[in-house]
Amino acid sequence: MIWHEDVISIILAALLGAAIGLERELSGKSAGLRTNILICLGAAVFTIISKRMVNVSEGSITRIAAQIVTGVGFLGAGAVIQDRRGVHGLTTAATIWLVASIGMGCGAGFHALAVVSTLLAIIVLVGFSKLAKPLEKYAKKHKTRHSPDDEDFTDRERRQDEENNSM
Repeated sequence: MIWHEDVISIILAALLGAAIGLERELSGKSAGLRTNILICLGAAVFTIISKRMVNVSEGSITRIAAQIVTGVGFLGAGAVIQDRRGVHGLTTAATIWLVASIGMGCGAGFHALAVVSTLLAIIVLVGFSKLAKPLEKYAKKHKTRHSPDDEDFTDRERRQDEENNSM
């Protein structure tokens, strides 16, 4: 049996997932509109099912929620790519994770939290992407460098390649 509040929750989850997904789609990211809608909607549905099952069985409502977090983490890990130029897809992975939490918020009935989170995410994705370019120019101009302790694997690998090629 579907309750009126559940219908509102899944429609809101689809709309909020679409709002974030639209930004990702317009930015040319692989996890775009449809992906973000489906992640948000799926998390909402699983959360609603979890709420309803607690009345039927002796399981904890948090069991399914914990599995959503784990499963979505796995999806996000698949979005991260490491190559010689660095690590790519971290924002996409973080967005996938956030969209799932927004869906869970919708499914749990925390609609205001879900809406505010979506608005903040859009501000971060749109606003900070415009801020990133001037920051990159500043870093290049001032030759910002990391200490050897902060150096990640790709930086060490790149330095070793340069040393090997100069010999």
